[in-house]
Amino acid sequence: MIEMKNGDYLFAQGHTACAGCGMAITVRHVLEAAGEDTIVVNATGCLEIVSSAYPKSAWEVPYIHCLFENAASVATGVVHSLRAQGNDHTKVIVLGGDGSSYDIGFGALSGMLERNEDVLYICYDNEAYMNTGNQRSGATPFGAWTTTSPVGEAHKGKEQWKKPLIDIVAAHDIPYAATSSIAYPMDVQAKVKKALSKKGSKVLIVYAPCVPGWGIASDKTIEVARLVVETGLWKMLEIEHGKRKVTMKPSQFKPVSEYIATQRRRFKHLTPEMTEHIQKLVDKSWEKEEKLAECFKE
Repeated sequence: MIEMKNGDYLFAQGHTACAGCGMAITVRHVLEAAGEDTIVVNATGCLEIVSSAYPKSAWEVPYIHCLFENAASVATGVVHSLRAQGNDHTKVIVLGGDGSSYDIGFGALSGMLERNEDVLYICYDNEAYMNTGNQRSGATPFGAWTTTSPVGEAHKGKEQWKKPLIDIVAAHDIPYAATSSIAYPMDVQAKVKKALSKKGSKVLIVYAPCVPGWGIASDKTIEVARLVVETGLWKMLEIEHGKRKVTMKPSQFKPVSEYIATQRRRFKHLTPEMTEHIQKLVDKSWEKEEKLAECFKE
């Protein structure tokens, strides 16, 4: 664990994130792996609000706050400025939520990847626009209630499957793309270090539950973040120049109903039929993953 001389960590104690916040846990792990020689570019969202309210800051590394839509563009400018000065060692990391990554900033992210800029883009995925009151995003899972995917007679939560962002970014043929979960801190840190060892564009999507948005207890964040992997709803992957590998797979999957039961706020309306539909979609997804694995065998 990297600790500063004054006793503070690189993401310091005293920020105002909720107890058990998956986003804050993500940032702590990322900076511990990246080290002090890092510049963070942060898209608007919960992270900016809880960490940088004037005149205080939780950041022990250089930090730039920018708009929802342009974090990848700002990071591009930062890295080009550093390299023009002969600095080839300072790492540039974007931290953004799913709203800025899957949706509003996706165009700038795609452009950054197409140009293969030397930036690590990290999305902490809490599956909705939590900073503005829990609105649906492209990362929101099928069936989930949000304030903009309501539940009633006509609609039963979000009616689309989660956007496959990891597949989309990997299709740019970048050096490295991966997924992880805060329930596995060593996996998060290993993937950050591996990404930073490569030149060019890198993307890491980290599953990071939101305590108030999901309606979970603050001491259940890690449990939920582990259960999503154990049920197969979230895949732990690495994709290097298109070559895909599952980095962690349970020997036997738990039923998705166990994960759904942990989040009464988002999923209490789901009928047994809807839960079974989700289970079938997950099973089909892993059948596809097995076929993909055959394609990438040596």
